[in-house]
Parts: sequence; structure tokens; C-alpha cells
Amino acid sequence: MTKKSMVMTTESLDSTPEAPKPARKTRRPRKKAPAAKKLPSNPFMNEVLELVNEQKTDAKKVAILKEYECDILKSLFIWNFDDSIISLLPEGKVPYKPNENPLGTDHSSLRREQRNLYMFVKGGNDALSTIRRETIFIQMLEGLHPKEADIIVAVKDGDLEDMYDVPFEVVEEAYPDIEWGGRS
Repeated sequence: MTKKSMVMTTESLDSTPEAPKPARKTRRPRKKAPAAKKLPSNPFMNEVLELVNEQKTDAKKVAILKEYECDILKSLFIWNFDDSIISLLPEGKVPYKPNENPLGTDHSSLRREQRNLYMFVKGGNDALSTIRRETIFIQMLEGLHPKEADIIVAVKDGDLEDMYDVPFEVVEEAYPDIEWGGRS
């Protein structure tokens, strides 16, 4: 026998035998943050704004707005945020009958109705009488899905931020090509 095995220290006599170490558990992979859901091509504006609203950071909101960039979305933001745009429609609730059909069936969309939005702001079609302008607006709302109709009603009053958490700063960062002011 060797000297090392025969020599016992007081430390080894005093200590109790160590319990066997438990078997190491395998780690579960970390959960990745869920990827932002993908919308169909040409989504409704309420779908885009709801997806932006779900994002926690401004950077993610900007990324979603850039991904789904379209003229109608920019037009809505301009009408909502640009102080030089003067709406020719009365503020407040609009008396219309919402279209009860399911989303995507028997509806117009804001993408299609974009060409008519000029009639509702100063400098667009000033020859329209107030009654005719309001009638056209109500007819447009009745053809839209109720959520898209709610968006356009909020935009005319400049209240889009009350419906969706999309601040001006996020819009400005997402769409630097928009020139604000000097429209009316």
C-alpha cells in the first residue's frame, strides 16, 4: 500500500460521507418570443392596426407598419395626425347601420374606398353640399366592415390613438417620407 492511502487526516475522519449528487436534469430549450403573426396579402386596416397595437415596443410597431405599408394606411395617419387637414364632416358619432356580414364577405374595404376620401376634407371636393357629403360618408361606412368603419370615424375626429396604441412618433419613424403640414 502506498503512504497516501494509509494516511488519514482528521478532516476525513470528522466529515460525514457526502450524499450522492442528484442526476442533472436536462434543460428545456428557452421559449422564444412568439413571432408576430403574419397577415394575408392586402389585409384589412383593422387587422394591421390590431397587430401593431399588440406589439410591446415602439421598434416592433415601426417594423409592422413598414411591413404592411400601403397608401391607405398612410392616408389614414395623415388625416388623423396632420393638423393642416380640415375634416368637413361633423365630429362625433355617425348614424349608420353597420354591415353585419362576416369579415371578407360582401364588404368594401378602405383600400377600395381610398379614392373617395378626398371628398371629406377641405380642398377635396368643395362643390359637394354638406348633406350630399354626409350621405356619401354614411353609405361608405355601411359598405365597410364595422371595424374598418370605426377606424374611419375615429380618423375623421383625430381619435385613432384612442382606439389603437399607435403614437405619432411611431408613425413618423415608420414613414419618414410623409411631409406633415401645408395641406389645406
